[in-house]
Amino acid sequence: MTTNPAKPRQIAPLRTPTDLGSEATRDISAALTGLLADMFALYLKTKNFHWHMSGPHFRDYHLMLDEHGDQIFATTDAIAERARKVGGTTLRSIGHIQRLQRIADNDADYVTAQDMLAELAQDNQQLTGFLRSVHAVCEEYNDVATTSLIEVWIDEAERRTWFLYESTRSNH
Repeated sequence: MTTNPAKPRQIAPLRTPTDLGSEATRDISAALTGLLADMFALYLKTKNFHWHMSGPHFRDYHLMLDEHGDQIFATTDAIAERARKVGGTTLRSIGHIQRLQRIADNDADYVTAQDMLAELAQDNQQLTGFLRSVHAVCEEYNDVATTSLIEVWIDEAERRTWFLYESTRSNH
């Protein structure tokens, strides 16, 4: 019996065809990957606070943070897929997220409801700035598909900021 040695497998690079050019692919996918890391960090912090919420407005805040978490998580696949559609790659692990995220974690054993909401309001406002920066990168390369998606995500982040801010205001 003769055995034929197996041919080594050739691995093709992950390059999706695009008309944007190599510089655009590099810059847009890098910007989107950083944004994706921030989205995952904000998602997990939102869910952390959702799970650990307490106090007299528990139900309202718990439900609001659940809605916010769902909305944030819904963006993650679209962000990653845009990075791939423009010819780049994106996040590969939790460690990759940790290396890129700019939204700070909160591992405290206890955070008051008001502090949770205030911190998330600041985080969503910070995210809005990141979204605007990524929008500018995409606009520079005339990536209208990504810029139009980002415009919706900016509106969503501004709405979350508004709701969180208003929930922390006192009636005095």
